[in-house]
Amino acid sequence: MGTSSGAVRRPLTAVELIEVAPRDGLQNEKQLLTTGAKLELIERAYEAGARRIEVTSFVHPERVPQMADAEAVVAGLTPHDDVAYAALVLNERGYDRARAAGIREVNTVVITTETFSERNQGMSVAETVEVVSRIRTRAAADGIWVTVTISAAFGCPFEGEVPLETLTRVAEQVAAIGADEIVLADTIGVAVPSDVEERIAVMREIGASATLRAHFHNTRNTAVANVVAAVRCGVTAIDASLAGIGGCPFAPAATGNVATEDLVYALGRMGYETGYDLERSIASARWVAGELGIEPPGMIARAGGFRDRR
Repeated sequence: MGTSSGAVRRPLTAVELIEVAPRDGLQNEKQLLTTGAKLELIERAYEAGARRIEVTSFVHPERVPQMADAEAVVAGLTPHDDVAYAALVLNERGYDRARAAGIREVNTVVITTETFSERNQGMSVAETVEVVSRIRTRAAADGIWVTVTISAAFGCPFEGEVPLETLTRVAEQVAAIGADEIVLADTIGVAVPSDVEERIAVMREIGASATLRAHFHNTRNTAVANVVAAVRCGVTAIDASLAGIGGCPFAPAATGNVATEDLVYALGRMGYETGYDLERSIASARWVAGELGIEPPGMIARAGGFRDRR
């Protein structure tokens, strides 16, 4: 599948964009979409080029009502041989539900700070690490891919700055779990490129064997720059959300994931291959924003792309 991003130079490398709009995008939106609309969003993401899609989360419906239909969403997914559907799980009950539904890739979370960990998951950081470790052990036996997100890796909405020493300590514990993939997440959108470079260096120094992935919010208009910094540091897996929707419902002002179409445009113009079609990405971003009754937070869905380089 080609892109309409404008770059005709030989790709520098491939950058995998993991589409998170159906889960992390919708979980912080006031408008509840029907199961059918969620399935259409997932299929539109696939048609735009997404080949890893986080489709839902298996969490308590009273805590995140936007994800109350998790089993129905998974049951309604269109099977494609070339796509991986993932789901968020925060505990073993969630893992049980995801496994029973047929999910073969789970994402779970360890937060760097005690206050946020208690508010988001009702557990201390140490308790969360233990739960995630048990999930990892079970998933290895079940043949299920495990991603662990280190949330609030750059800053905490309750405790403020997250020192490098704190990130290092938590990252070492997460690395010891032996997950397939680790995500550094700027949950509240406070990072700038120098922070990204510094914290990716920490992950390299601890020698984690897992694939490294990054997740940025555009809360303070730095997400695209942060993605570019991460990619230039060698990270080739990046979370993105069509239209730039989403955020964390348990972190004040944690608005706006980085928009998929913004990254397709920026990375494409730089010569990176994402596998996405820009025009389809824009159309899907405008569609989901319309379903939610909002203006697209991302920029490219409003401005459009630019003529091809010739």
